[in-house]
Amino acid sequence: MVILAGGVSASFAEAASAQDLNLICSADQAVCERLVAEFEGSHDIDVNMVRLSSGEAYAKIRAEARNPQTDLWWGGTGDPHLQAAIDGLSEEYRSPMLEKLQDWAVEQAETSEYRTVGVYSGALGWGYNTDILAEKGIEPPQCWADLLDPALAGEVQMADPNSSGTAYTALATLVQLMGEDEAFDYLKKLDANVSQYTKSGSAPVKAAGRGESGLGIVFMHDAVAQAEEGFPIEVVAPCEGTGYEIGSMSLIAGAQNEDSAKTFYDWVLGADIQSMLPEAGSFQIPSNVDAKVSEAAPKLDDVKLIDYDFAQYGGSDRRAELLSRWSREIGGVGN
Repeated sequence: MVILAGGVSASFAEAASAQDLNLICSADQAVCERLVAEFEGSHDIDVNMVRLSSGEAYAKIRAEARNPQTDLWWGGTGDPHLQAAIDGLSEEYRSPMLEKLQDWAVEQAETSEYRTVGVYSGALGWGYNTDILAEKGIEPPQCWADLLDPALAGEVQMADPNSSGTAYTALATLVQLMGEDEAFDYLKKLDANVSQYTKSGSAPVKAAGRGESGLGIVFMHDAVAQAEEGFPIEVVAPCEGTGYEIGSMSLIAGAQNEDSAKTFYDWVLGADIQSMLPEAGSFQIPSNVDAKVSEAAPKLDDVKLIDYDFAQYGGSDRRAELLSRWSREIGGVGN
């Protein structure tokens, strides 16, 4: 069963009187629905799924800490999953599938004392609409610095880091690349070119694909998904370097359906399941070493990646500091 939810007020209890697995999914809706359909088709377990962005998911889980309504949280950037682990909102679980996972996925588990695990990885960048930029005579941006070009005024969209894990990764990436004060100076200048701060991390490049804006700052695989659907989107990895995500999964402390959650947890780490996800438009790098990587997926070896500090920027204090400063100095959802 799938429930569409637009905010943290979504309640599993509203769906049905009894469910076998209460799942929050922080990937694109099509990916979430495909996972639920495949799982229910091969297991005698009913899944009640709510799709929430990473920030919304963390807020919901934290708000319900005394009476958890969620059993499992799959997908979304790893920073809020790490914060949930630090806050004691997730439960330690050492899946028998750990030995089948990439080193970076296992390191995510070790960093969190096995309260979360890596399920996919992807680099941050952007996708631009080739038609719009060509029509306006705008030189396609290849570097972070290029996004400040006055010609891009009103053509850039990115998400709000308070609701979006993608945007928080962008914020933390710029801080690590430039230094905190320099990054906020950059973001203030970039704000002049931003037409909208969206709630969802992938929404900016979808808007670019529809021709509603010229460029969306997103994970590169989300831009690839738009290009694969036939939209005039070109994918860019910033020349100065960029951060990346370790999309994660967490078993929620006090889960009402812990056995069902562990069954899904182990199943979704399987190579066959992860190999299937590109069919639903997911072009991340899978965590299972035996999973097939789509030829359309961004080649991380070709991307200049920074040494992203997941432990620091997934920590509660650092995350809260950056989000508070962003809200004070830059803006909010819908600005």
